[in-house]
Amino acid sequence: MMKKPVVIGDAVPILREGELDIISYNAEQTGRMGYRLGTLLEAGDVICLTGDMGAGKTVFSSGIGRGWGSLHPVTSPTFNLVHHHEREKDHAKLYHLDCYRLSSSADVETIGFDDLLESQGILIIEWAERIKEALPPERLWIYLRVIEDTRRNMILEATGKRYQDLIDKFRSLTFGF
Repeated sequence: MMKKPVVIGDAVPILREGELDIISYNAEQTGRMGYRLGTLLEAGDVICLTGDMGAGKTVFSSGIGRGWGSLHPVTSPTFNLVHHHEREKDHAKLYHLDCYRLSSSADVETIGFDDLLESQGILIIEWAERIKEALPPERLWIYLRVIEDTRRNMILEATGKRYQDLIDKFRSLTFGF
């Protein structure tokens, strides 16, 4: 028998095998969810964000950066395509990519995507669906969807054991089960 979901604040998790489905009620909560995920990330992790314009991808990414320990705020890299962040305690790297202006997976060569993957830094990729063919087979997909002006639906979907473990840790950290 499945346990009843524990509700923390206004966040509501929906339980399905291999994914975590969450409703966020405001931008601050979306950022806090990102923060919690950021505390769990390890070298080489690939986080793929997808969703309509204004769905909260950059808010979530900013939270990830804070939770991970970035020295500088994570902001939208729309015009630069890639922002590089570093953590003071160990000089680990986090790369925030915005693929909105890329038209296909072939365009990732222009930003040195293979080098980013080999760097063992953490990759956060907004508009990841635009370069799906270039992505590694194991990754964490996060689908963000606007429900109402402030409410967002976030679905975390794991591809690979590392990312299933990551969802399990995130669920436990965030909701206590």
